[in-house]
Amino acid sequence: MSWFSKKTKPDAGDDEVLLQSYRQSGDLAVLGQLYEQYMPLVYGVCLKYLQDEEQSKDAVMQIFEELIIKINRHEVKQFRGWLYVLSRNFCLMQLRANKKTETLSVDDVMEFPFVLHPDDESDNEASIQQLEKCMQQLSPQQQQSIDLFYIKEKCYREVAELTGYTLNEVKSYIQNGKRNLKICLESNRER
Repeated sequence: MSWFSKKTKPDAGDDEVLLQSYRQSGDLAVLGQLYEQYMPLVYGVCLKYLQDEEQSKDAVMQIFEELIIKINRHEVKQFRGWLYVLSRNFCLMQLRANKKTETLSVDDVMEFPFVLHPDDESDNEASIQQLEKCMQQLSPQQQQSIDLFYIKEKCYREVAELTGYTLNEVKSYIQNGKRNLKICLESNRER
C-alpha cells in the first residue's frame, strides 16, 4: 500500500487548518486527509511496539477509528505529538490485552518487579493472591483508582469522571496506592 511509503513532511500549520475544518464540518474525509499524512509515522510506531507487519497495518486502521472518537474529546495543540502518543498507547493496550490471554503476572499489572518464579504457575497465583491482599490494605480511594486505571485500563480523566475525584486526586491516589502496594508486596516477599 502506498501509505506506508514516506511522503513529504506534513506541515503543522496545515494540520491546524485541517483539524479546525474537521471540527467545524465533522467531515471524515477532512480527518482522513489529515491522518493520511501521518500514516507512515503511525505505522512505524505500531511496528516498533507490535513487531508484526500485518498486526501493525491493522492497528493503523484501528487507530484511525479511535481517532474519530477521541479527537473531539481532547484539546489537541500539536496534532503530530498527540497522534504519536495515541498510537503508542493503542499499541501498549494491544500488548497488554495479548498478555492477559497468556499468564498475568503482578509485574504486568503494576509495572514494577515482583515475580517470584514466573515460570511456576502456582507461584504466579500466589503473587496475584498477595497483590489482592495488599490491595485490601489501601484506602478505598486508592483501591478504586488503581482498579480503574490498571485493571480496567481507564485514563486519568476517565477515572476522575467515574469517581468524582479531581484529576489531581486521581493521580495522587494512583501514585500513592502504587507505592503502598509495592511496599506491601516487598515486605511480604521478604518474610
